[in-house]
This record gives sequence, C-alpha cells and structure tokens, in this order.
Amino acid sequence: MSNQHISVAEEAIALHAKRRGKIEVTSTTEVKDGKDLSLVYTPGVGAVSSAIAEDPSRADELTWIRNTVAIVSDGSAVLGLGNIGPRAALPVMEGKSVIFKEFTNINAIPIVLDTQDTEEIIAVTKAIAPTFGAIQLEDISAPRCFEIEERLSKELDMPVFHDDQHGTAVVAMAGLLNAVKIVGKDLKTCRIVLSGAGAAGIAIAKLLHAYGVEELILVDSQGAIWNGRPGLNPFKQELSAYTNPKKLQGELKDVIEGADIFIGISKPGIVTKAMILSMIQDPIIFALSNPVPEIMPEEAKEAGVRVIATGRSDFPNQVNNALCYPGLFRGMLDSGVKQVDDAIKLRAATAIASFVDMPTPERFIPTLFDEGLHEAVARSVVSK
Repeated sequence: MSNQHISVAEEAIALHAKRRGKIEVTSTTEVKDGKDLSLVYTPGVGAVSSAIAEDPSRADELTWIRNTVAIVSDGSAVLGLGNIGPRAALPVMEGKSVIFKEFTNINAIPIVLDTQDTEEIIAVTKAIAPTFGAIQLEDISAPRCFEIEERLSKELDMPVFHDDQHGTAVVAMAGLLNAVKIVGKDLKTCRIVLSGAGAAGIAIAKLLHAYGVEELILVDSQGAIWNGRPGLNPFKQELSAYTNPKKLQGELKDVIEGADIFIGISKPGIVTKAMILSMIQDPIIFALSNPVPEIMPEEAKEAGVRVIATGRSDFPNQVNNALCYPGLFRGMLDSGVKQVDDAIKLRAATAIASFVDMPTPERFIPTLFDEGLHEAVARSVVSK
C-alpha cells in the first residue's frame, strides 16, 4: 500500500515507532579530547557549580535554565481522549516539546506524573523546578488544574502557565478580535454565549471579561450559569458574579436566541441549524470541541454563518494553542517576567490577530507557520 493511501493515524504510529518518539537530548559543546572533557565536566565544572553556589542567580547565565521549560501533565484530560494516564499522554507532551523547539528554540522537557493527587502534583513540580526556567501545565483536569496553577504560581519564582486554559483563551480572543471586524460589530457590546465551563471555557470567559465584554452567558451541563444558581462550584460562583447580568435561565437553545457570538468548548453536535437561525444576523461561531465540533462548518454555513472557527487543522481558522505558547514562553524567559497576567494575555492576543491584515471569512486567524508570528508574541510580553 502506498504512503498516500495510509491513514494519518497509521503514518503517525509508524513515524513514532521508527523514531522512538519525537525528541532527544543533544550537547551544545563537543567533547573531542581531554581538554574538552575537563571544561564540561571535572575539574572545570566544579568552578561553575561553585560560582552558582555563591550567587544562585548565575544559574541563568551558566546553565540551560533560561531556555528550558517543563511540560507537566498527569494525563487526566488529554484533549479529545480524556483521562488516558501518563504514559499515553507522553506522545502529546513530546509533540509540545517539538513545537517549542522548532518555532522558538526552547528546550521543553515532558514530565508525566503517575499521580492525579493535587498535593502530590504540586509537591513534585516544586521539587523539580530548579531545573527549569518555567512550567507549562498540560492536560490536567478541572477543577484540580485551577488550584494547581494558582498554588504553583504563588509558590514558585517563575512563570507557571496552564496552556489548556490560557493558550486557548488567548488564541480564541485573537480570533474574535478579527471576526467582529468582518461583520462590523464591537466585541465589547456583543452578546456572547459560551458552552462549556471547564478549564478552557472559564479562562475564555475571564479574558473576555478583562477585555470589557458586557454580556456573556456561560452554559454548563445543567444549563445557563446565573448568580444564585444552586450547586455551583467556587469557580463557577466567581464567574456568576460578572456574567449573565440578566440572570437568563434554561438550556443552550434558550439562551443562544438573539446572541451575536457562540463559543463552544464542550461537546460534539450540540448546536443545531435552528439554534443558529435564532441568533442575531451575521452570527459568529467558534465551535472548538475537538475532534468533532459543536456544529460542523458545512452545517453552520447552510444556516447562514459566514464567520466560523474550529479547533481542527483541516478547516480554516483553527484555534490552535501553538499560536500562543511558544512565543509567550520565549518572551517570558528572555525578559525575566514571572507572572502571566490578563494584560500580557490580551497583548498576545492582539499580536496574533495583527498577523491577518485584512480579515475575511476564509482567513481571520493566522497559522503557526506565519513568518514572524512567534517573535511578535514574544515581544508582546513586555511591549505596552
């Protein structure tokens, strides 16, 4: 059977089997003789270690710390696959490492943990932190991911970034900034309905609020979230204080009526043509459930949608976290920034959006291959 007839899945397994994974460790210095050895190892390395012992900040200068990220996962929420555990999550983390290296020359080391206990994950991550300049948390299920990120951000003197939350939020925001230009609307005054109140959904909601969106309604498996709804966990209670100002209740089909924008980070196929037809004229649809979106682009277009994004690479306008995190970490490592706040995330979103000069329905989100994109995101970390 020729390669063109082999499925992507079969090709991927063959590639991984041939290469034994996707990453390796290489030296930056050749060791060809005894002199080389004396400089990279004993006795010369003793002087380097002593210098760091006297002044720990010199580790940034004398080791790989300022160019190295730990990608930490417990495999509990691997996108599209769920709780598949650490070993099965490792190929995904290796893939993240490849993207870091290829696009921003950052060394990213996958660390998959054989525990899903919050305290153990925090303790282990803190214990390995001296090896790294930053921590990327990946594919850890909600709500544990919120506490893990918050605690590590407070207790470690380095950037800690949960990509499933903030990477998704930044790229979705970039897409929305351009999408509203196509339909001639102001994002801040749009009525937005967001389905899915997990890690990514909550992060998107928080960033939209920070941007100044006035009417945002979140929907979870129990329906619309409103201030006073019984049974809300602390994270949803926090959101309810500044979302759904009219306290609309009901299912998705009830609250999507009259909306300008739908964002889905939830389940496949939950949006129908009838729901879209109930929205305001020229609706914007971000159907980001992966691999099967809340509504397929073809169906959405049949209902009159011109502007649609998905999480898939085989459709235009993919909301892909890789547009954000390589450049964001490059900027933080180079500048010494230790915390990722809303201002940084909004600047990154603006930098990504700016890579589409004239947004059209066919292209309003760039791709990670756009020349200069990651450098622009890196600069946005410190540019006001």
